[in-house]
Amino acid sequence: MATFSIYNQSGKEVGSVEVDSSQLAPEPNKQLLHDVVVMYQSNMRLGTVGTKSRGMVAGSTKKMYRQKGTGNARAGSKRTNIRRGGGHAFAKTNIDYSYRLPRKAVRLACRMAIRSKFDDGQVTILDEFSLSEIGTKQVALMLNALGLGETGVLLVTPEYDSVAYKSSRNIPTVWVSPESELNAYNVLHQKQLVLTQSVLSALLEADQAVAAS
Repeated sequence: MATFSIYNQSGKEVGSVEVDSSQLAPEPNKQLLHDVVVMYQSNMRLGTVGTKSRGMVAGSTKKMYRQKGTGNARAGSKRTNIRRGGGHAFAKTNIDYSYRLPRKAVRLACRMAIRSKFDDGQVTILDEFSLSEIGTKQVALMLNALGLGETGVLLVTPEYDSVAYKSSRNIPTVWVSPESELNAYNVLHQKQLVLTQSVLSALLEADQAVAAS
């Protein structure tokens, strides 16, 4: 059981909450976390490469000149890979790197990643988070007040918040994610996890429901 301070958007401490990280997930499994993170990274690879082989290059397949008697080296068609404009010897084609791990394993890895943040004290809890209008300055001032101005931050909102997203997208160190779309890669990529009391309650309730099932 660890005690975490609760702050408002001005950076002032307004309370505290005790969190038992064991309620969030079992002890983090490094191998599972590694496998899930690699899966997300593989799924982000585009694999959009493409070069033409000698069979794909336009041009005649006729032998350039006779085999002997010209004083030149023996040559085949113009589409050979050793000539300018010819095809590649080992042409590259589009590759799909994506794959999926079992859903239960992915969900468990996400919960373990969140627990690891609580175990390492890399969590900042807000009493609430709301922006009246789109503005990067509001988010920057809040992060500076919390001492996170130069830190990689994952800001978790109760639901998709377009105002929060648009206000944060110009800050390269800040990622925004609704609670329902959290995943192990995003949680582990950013150093500090910033969430509200309502999001924390939702995470605890969700994990208890999963444990009961």
